[in-house]
Amino acid sequence: MVALSSAMMLLYYGTLKTDANLIISINSIGCATEVIYLVLYFIYAPKREKVFTVKWIIIFNLGGYCLIMVLTNLLIERSKRVTVMGWICAVYNVAVFASPLSIMRHVIRTKSVEHMPFFLSFFLTLCATMWFFYGIFLEDFYIALPNVLGFLFGIAQMILYVIYKNPNKDVEVTEKQQKGDIELNLSSVEDVNPCLADHQLGIKEITVVTAEKPVESYKINA
Repeated sequence: MVALSSAMMLLYYGTLKTDANLIISINSIGCATEVIYLVLYFIYAPKREKVFTVKWIIIFNLGGYCLIMVLTNLLIERSKRVTVMGWICAVYNVAVFASPLSIMRHVIRTKSVEHMPFFLSFFLTLCATMWFFYGIFLEDFYIALPNVLGFLFGIAQMILYVIYKNPNKDVEVTEKQQKGDIELNLSSVEDVNPCLADHQLGIKEITVVTAEKPVESYKINA
């Protein structure tokens, strides 16, 4: 929702700014992409989350966007609208680049990069770098400055990926080793005493059944 709102604001900013065809075309594609993301979310999200998201889209994306357009057209002179929208877009861009902080915290807490693909972070960094130089060359600091933050967050995400990309593999290897050790121990026991091995397997099956079903107590008469 934040990314969609940011693309919509930049699209409006591009219409106010002269010679901003690149900003208009790129953010038109960005709006379409974010809409696809939201559609996919609505397909797979639980009903409660769908209702919550629809409310925020109406309030945040539609209501907020319309309110900003109305206020800038009614209360701000035409010559100053570009400056005002530039600052608004800069704030939105900072929010977009700061949104991965929740994913970074999740990675640090779980020590897993499952929800933070490397190439997503890589292209985020590359995109921020390109837009930074675009803003510098055209002296559009409303575009350039927020992308400094995007570059730093992208680098931080890639560093986290390098740090935490292996712990899950280590856990899987350890589990496989433990499973292999159990099978090896059972096979060794079977070589020495087949009856004892069968007895241990029987105990293992009984243990699994006991774990799955509630334990019942019986009174045994001597």
